Amino acid sequence: MEPVLVELAGIAVRYDGRTVLDIPHLSVAQQEVLAVVGPNGAGKSTLLQVLSFVRVPDAGRMLYAGMPVGPHDRLPLRRRTATVFQGPLLCRGSVARNVALGLSFRGVPEPERHRRVMRWLDRLGIGHLARRPARELSGGEAQRVALARAFVLEPELLLLDEPFAALDPPTRDTLLMDLRAILTQAGTTTVFVTHDRGEALMLGDRMAVLMGGRVEQCDRPQQVFMAPATEQVATFMGVETILEGTVVGCGEGISVLEVKGIRLAAAGEHPSGTRVLACLRPEDVTLSREEGGPVPSSAGNRVRGQVVQLLPSGLQYRVVVECGVSLSALVTRASHQELGLRVGMQVLATFKASALHLISRPR
Repeated sequence: MEPVLVELAGIAVRYDGRTVLDIPHLSVAQQEVLAVVGPNGAGKSTLLQVLSFVRVPDAGRMLYAGMPVGPHDRLPLRRRTATVFQGPLLCRGSVARNVALGLSFRGVPEPERHRRVMRWLDRLGIGHLARRPARELSGGEAQRVALARAFVLEPELLLLDEPFAALDPPTRDTLLMDLRAILTQAGTTTVFVTHDRGEALMLGDRMAVLMGGRVEQCDRPQQVFMAPATEQVATFMGVETILEGTVVGCGEGISVLEVKGIRLAAAGEHPSGTRVLACLRPEDVTLSREEGGPVPSSAGNRVRGQVVQLLPSGLQYRVVVECGVSLSALVTRASHQELGLRVGMQVLATFKASALHLISRPR
């Protein structure tokens, strides 16, 4: 495991007497990409201000490479970071001049500046734009210039503040894939802030979910995605079916819970009487015709119900089935046509016990 580069302990930031950031502990290891994801107003930008040594927290302490950060350390440490914002702030002049700006301020000789600038322009696929005026660039090109300007400084800590939010989907997706490859090759320690869970899943080695100024969960992205720690995290990560229930029995690695008179099986053993939230992702639900259609043999749960909502969603259809509780499912267009799905139709919803993730609720 790589050593920790930056660590926050007991950090609090307040505005007008209101706490907007409250982080008991958060760390970023060297060469790690930490994706910080959360809704608007969660405190993501404030966290970046703290990590960039621009904002002094009202409480707590920071450590950098294991050493406490004091008042006189902030300016030198700021020079060891680089930040890329949502809107690229480009100056007059050519692309190459913009990328070289930070190196010029640091007194790097011109031959070395040129070598480093062209290296990063080429790595980001925009070497052919070196002489073009920066203000004539498209949004995607301008953001690549902003990334090159950050990478050329060879920062110990790279901070990305929603850098793809203003880009169209094809441009964003291409740039995300390129950036993932560059971060892997360069080994640059990075904190990437976004409100888009898909971006966080693609870029992050770990994911921290920030809500109301607090880190609700911090783990590997797939773990957060498949096993959210709280109802708020589950909702943010796209879980559409969240059911309140009580465990009524367990054994052989399975818990049986009762939800509004319906008994469901979930993987894992929880003591009887435990009040839980059962989380079910729509892509884990399979629909079939009620009258003897094929049912997956591995499905541990079968619930009959009526289609009450049917909405196209890209290449899929989003289906809501009412069966005493509401279940959301995603089906392909081919399945939609094969089943002849329509509102009012009776269907059988099936899903595995392992598809139900249980969150314990306080008594």
